[in-house]
Amino acid sequence: MTHPVLIVEDDRKTAALLSLYLQREGFDTREAYDGEEALSIWMRHPLTFILLDVMVPRLDGIEVCRRVREKSDVPIMMVTAKVEEADRLVGLSTGADDYVTKPFSPREVIARVKAILRRAQPINAAASGPLSFKGLEIDTKKHSVTLNGVPIQLTHFEFKLLLTLITQPGHVYSRETLLEKIYPMGEAAVLDRTIDVHIRNLREKIERDPARPNYIKTVRGVGYKFAEE
Repeated sequence: MTHPVLIVEDDRKTAALLSLYLQREGFDTREAYDGEEALSIWMRHPLTFILLDVMVPRLDGIEVCRRVREKSDVPIMMVTAKVEEADRLVGLSTGADDYVTKPFSPREVIARVKAILRRAQPINAAASGPLSFKGLEIDTKKHSVTLNGVPIQLTHFEFKLLLTLITQPGHVYSRETLLEKIYPMGEAAVLDRTIDVHIRNLREKIERDPARPNYIKTVRGVGYKFAEE
């Protein structure tokens, strides 16, 4: 099966290099050199993955990511020369699934793309039927979430995080354990605070009052758990 990947990078040499490595691994690649062109391609073609540089002209990567996330949960990996933790978290808070900083090894990028796609596959755990709790329903077979019958758009990793928590109500997970469950092993760029960002995003989508959550509870000094019946 061919996986169409969109490379959004204004440096044409870098885009061509990434495209070459991806094609060698069997991916079908398309290139965009600015944010507007990226959105145009995304709207016209089905994509399996978006490799998105933050500092692209006309429309930056953060805004591209935000607009894509309004309608799609296609995996997105942000690429940037910025290394500050706050910059990484901004990308993740807009819905990116992963983050890599320049300079990078093309082989490392390809390995991480493959790992994210593996992790993004529908989860078979507890797939015998939908999981539900107080109006929140997860269908693992359809990879969908509804709240009081209304569809909720989650990223792949938000879905994995929610499913991990809801399958064991009351079980307290540390941030480190949750990172190990939803991210490929060995990704040094992933931060402990990444989980906090995903939890905040989840609460904004499923909680009536994110400041006083009914579903995902914080256990101070330890981590997070899903509410018990």
